[in-house]
Amino acid sequence: MSKKLLDTIDYPSDLQKLAIKELPKVAEELRQLIIDIVSTKEGHLGASLGVIELTIALHYCFNTPKDLIVWDVGHQAYGHKILTGRKKIFETNRQLGGISGFPKRSESEFDTFGVGHSSTSISAALGMAIGSKLSKTNKHHIAIIGDASIASGMAFEALNHAGDTDANLLIILNDNAIGIDPSVGALKDYLTRMKSTRNDIEQHNIFESLNFDYSGPIDGHNIDELVIEFNRLKTIKGPKFLHVITTKGKGLRQAEENQVKYHAPGKFDKISGDVFPKATNEFSKFQDVFGKTILELASLNQKIVGITPAMLTGSSLKLMLDEFPERTFDVGIAEQHAVTLAAGMATQGLVPFCNIYSTF
Repeated sequence: MSKKLLDTIDYPSDLQKLAIKELPKVAEELRQLIIDIVSTKEGHLGASLGVIELTIALHYCFNTPKDLIVWDVGHQAYGHKILTGRKKIFETNRQLGGISGFPKRSESEFDTFGVGHSSTSISAALGMAIGSKLSKTNKHHIAIIGDASIASGMAFEALNHAGDTDANLLIILNDNAIGIDPSVGALKDYLTRMKSTRNDIEQHNIFESLNFDYSGPIDGHNIDELVIEFNRLKTIKGPKFLHVITTKGKGLRQAEENQVKYHAPGKFDKISGDVFPKATNEFSKFQDVFGKTILELASLNQKIVGITPAMLTGSSLKLMLDEFPERTFDVGIAEQHAVTLAAGMATQGLVPFCNIYSTF
């Protein structure tokens, strides 16, 4: 049996010794390693499978850790961890005493920013870029953010600021049309139109209007195309924006077909992809009790409305959405908007229930 290419890679410097034509094989092996380990250890699966080629191309083209990469949320960074010195201990991911399930500064110099929350990457990378400029240090600063996260107010605040600077900043939009649940909102519709008119982008591109050098959309699973574009972008000054199209769960059929379930599926058969049934618990989950209760109450009181910031399934408000779609609102990753929206509704006599994950 021939030796796996991934066996020869511990750090990006090893990856960079390979020919570009060998990188798809690395992607195949990296994807399989993640499937093998997450199938038994659990964790976030779909997001990491969707950015394998993007991860490889980034570490192949940029000089990490000198060049700084910030992963928004960070649950998609399993491939990044494996390629940056943690391959041999990746099986301890999310285990007691093991490595973190998210980038963590104290864990590796390649983890440039502590993440776990959504929509912080652009602000962080912009701050790094400004810091590098003031210290007269020449390096690249890259934020990878999803289409659900970029709709958040914080991300827009950072875009507004970044576009008014000459910061050496590259924002990569990882557009797979889904967060934990499918993406929502007018921006999602706008990005969908951009994807459907790849060679005829709308005349007034929102990102170009914010002073970004925009390119894309490009295939986020085509390593050759990614490498060419990254090398081009390295020569361009100022804020840049690359729109990349990916498929969440890429490489595992069930994860591609059921992206919500395979966001974090628990243990599953790595060959068939089938999820193992979990042991039954005599106690109901809090969110299930909430979902069934709010549905029952909403059936009795037409003034009750439900609001969630991008967590329909996790909060069990999906039950109410299915029955009362006109009174159930997924506002995307926008907690402060969700709360004030609820307050506005209350002034008009509605009875809003705003369900927000406290652990987020």
